[in-house]
Amino acid sequence: MDVDGTLTDGKINMGPDGEVFKSFDIKDGYGINEMLPAHGIVPAIITGRTSKIVENRARELHITELYQGRHDKLDTLKLLMEKYECSRENVAYIGDDVLDIVCMRECGLVGCPADSCQQVKEIADFVCSKNGGDGAVREFIEHIIASVPNP
Repeated sequence: MDVDGTLTDGKINMGPDGEVFKSFDIKDGYGINEMLPAHGIVPAIITGRTSKIVENRARELHITELYQGRHDKLDTLKLLMEKYECSRENVAYIGDDVLDIVCMRECGLVGCPADSCQQVKEIADFVCSKNGGDGAVREFIEHIIASVPNP
């Protein structure tokens, strides 16, 4: 999954001393930390930006597959697919913007938040009713779980 615009609303709030703030939806967190592992699904983050905030959130959610500063996200996705011996049919991806399209084209199930760019919406299998940072990831997780048999 992507972060900015997907796990967050895509806004970067900066204080007067340059500190950055991001907001995450608690429902997304529950889906990632509780629902995915219960179904044998490994969550991974591939993001173009690098942020201590994202590192902290990933640790809190027990996400061990965190890749930051990746503008060529496809290489990272392919490495993860090799590591977990997954074919494209066994990989889902949620993202919101142009940088995510290369990964989306390589996955069996693709989702995006409601406020994604039009190019992403056009290739998504599932367009969430919720915006990024407002429960879209949880909505996609529920869609994934409804689509696969129980472990």
